Amino acid sequence: MDEFEILLAECRSAVERFVYFRLPIKADADDILQETCLTAYQKFSMLKEKSSFKAWIISIARNKCNDYFRKRAKALEIPLDAVSEKVLSYGRHGITEVVVVRETLDLLGDKEKQILYMYYFRELQQTEIARRLGIPLGTVKSRLHTAKANFKEKYPYSPETKGDFIMKKLPEYLPDYNIKKTDKEPFSVKWEELMGWFLVPKLGEKLSWGMYDIPSKKCDHVYDMQVTGRAEVHGIEGVELTARESDYSLKNEVINRTFVAQLTDTHCRYLASLRTENGIRKYITFLDGDAFLPNWGFGEDNCGNEINLKKKEDIIRNGNEVKSADKPFLLDIVGRYDVTINGELYDTVCVMDIETYNPGVVSEQYLDKNGRTILWRRFNRDDWAFDQYKQKWSEKLPYNERLTINGQTYVHWYDCITDYIL
Repeated sequence: MDEFEILLAECRSAVERFVYFRLPIKADADDILQETCLTAYQKFSMLKEKSSFKAWIISIARNKCNDYFRKRAKALEIPLDAVSEKVLSYGRHGITEVVVVRETLDLLGDKEKQILYMYYFRELQQTEIARRLGIPLGTVKSRLHTAKANFKEKYPYSPETKGDFIMKKLPEYLPDYNIKKTDKEPFSVKWEELMGWFLVPKLGEKLSWGMYDIPSKKCDHVYDMQVTGRAEVHGIEGVELTARESDYSLKNEVINRTFVAQLTDTHCRYLASLRTENGIRKYITFLDGDAFLPNWGFGEDNCGNEINLKKKEDIIRNGNEVKSADKPFLLDIVGRYDVTINGELYDTVCVMDIETYNPGVVSEQYLDKNGRTILWRRFNRDDWAFDQYKQKWSEKLPYNERLTINGQTYVHWYDCITDYIL
């Protein structure tokens, strides 16, 4: 057998379980499995890290399943691409591809998906929905109530209504900033923040931060985070922390997330994440393999990200041209920069992360001498999530800044700031 056949044989059962769980009709599931294997075979040469084969082919299977439900929805005029443009999922490293909301929609009946789409995404009044569907207004009200209840039951996180909770310290629009490279030698820094969430996992710590769309600079999501106490996972002691998340424009909707993390003298890592399914609180831990590591794991055997950072020359940056070593977990200081934001000047080092978590994603993180984030910026490889967006990022965001990394184009997508700078 060739290399592809060997790798496929090792994880075929996991791919089959994944597809059969999502598709109710076995004949359709068999077709999707065949399409998944064919696509994986055709694109196998593009996979850089063969050790990621299992996660990679499951991502292909997920896209095929989503395509299946998208075709079924067309008969009811439910363009799920519109959903994927608006609703995204968040992991250790910010926005990833849509999974949770779209897969929850897939679990609903066609009529429920239809009325949720018309009411929330088309923003139609209930009277207009009644007119378009040719049903009484009372039927619309009843159907919408049932659809919302069923979605809430199947959604893996627990939304609550808490009133106007948006952290007022975070501005609605990103303050203007300027980044200037200096000739000074990059300083070493102790970086104890949780990678992707900016909070230091120590008792008493709390932080608010926001995500800002580029080029509009408008805040999309806000997070209010705090460490709530000590916790132990499989005999390893850490701390529990919570994150209250909301779309900035939907001030009365909150999603509570809970994590457990560990900070040592050398590393910072995630130990567990909590989610609620059908009223049951479920912890996913670092021992749960593919259920945990793709979203929360980092480093060899999930050792976490190192906190004592110094320039290693693994990543070399010259302006917007970047070259990196051919090795996993690429995280390195690439220079010293003056960052002026919100009227303040900060002496920082820029830490770059190249595709360590999400293939096709690069980040710039500007840290001051206290090891705190002043500014975080995300770039997408030009073809990132092309099957989902049907467009290259250089076409989707033609005026956004670009990086060239090892000859490939990456396009600036969004920024994050915290209340540390406010």
